[in-house]
Amino acid sequence: MRGSTLGAILLLATAALGVMRTQPRLASTVRAVKERDDLYFLPPPAELHAATLGWDAAVVDLLWAKLLVEYGTHWTEHREFRDAEKYADAILELEPTYAPIYKYIDTMLAYRPLQGTEADVRKARRYLERGTRERSDDSSVWMEYGQFLAFIAPSFLQAEADREVWKTDGAAAIGHAVELGADADRALTAATLLTRAGSTEAAIHYLERAYAFTEHPSMLDVHEAIGRRLAALQATALRDAADEALGAVNSRWKRDLPFLTRDQYLILGPKIDVARCSGLAAATEPECDRASEP
Repeated sequence: MRGSTLGAILLLATAALGVMRTQPRLASTVRAVKERDDLYFLPPPAELHAATLGWDAAVVDLLWAKLLVEYGTHWTEHREFRDAEKYADAILELEPTYAPIYKYIDTMLAYRPLQGTEADVRKARRYLERGTRERSDDSSVWMEYGQFLAFIAPSFLQAEADREVWKTDGAAAIGHAVELGADADRALTAATLLTRAGSTEAAIHYLERAYAFTEHPSMLDVHEAIGRRLAALQATALRDAADEALGAVNSRWKRDLPFLTRDQYLILGPKIDVARCSGLAAATEPECDRASEP
């Protein structure tokens, strides 16, 4: 009896030791399985039409619902989610004008679980550009595209030059969205972005158009706000042009005849290379055109 009790104790101790030795390895295996990439079972986009048997719209809704669930689940479980493109491509293969994709795909890629990258942002831009083609008259798609380029994407881009170009492109898209019927006060946002990027003339262009189609009494506040911004930008443009002309005059004066006073130089005009500017052949050269010089 005593021997059987001792045997049972030894058996339990051996089993406990075995559990202790294998548990960490099993836990590690379970964790690795959980973190492994998900399996995507749908056929390639080009074959989906045949697979849906004509139920394209229903399948699109199912795929969209599945994408939303997967996106949220991966955030909750803190797991990478790399299949958003596959779902998006499948949906757009069946319905290229599907509006929800163009409204949310930039968020799903730029802020995908767990970290979006510059490559994800560039992919998002391609999807939104497709949206502006598939839904070319949809102001909401153009606005989503413009706001993404202007406000979200630049923080993911490494090169400063790329950031500035994307912001300018975003401002242009926002301006076009306003032309298509988006809130007219967004024209002020586009104008601000373009002005910061040094595109004052483009900003004036958008504001002039926005000012023209906000004359309705119901839009009086926006109309007046756009008018004030437009007047300020036009004044700034005139001042900048005058400063540029003045700078050109002073630069030419200091280069050609610095020993004269500025007033004397303005009376005499710019220095002309007589030998080079003789004859009819040189009449069209800017350096020989005295009328265009100060």
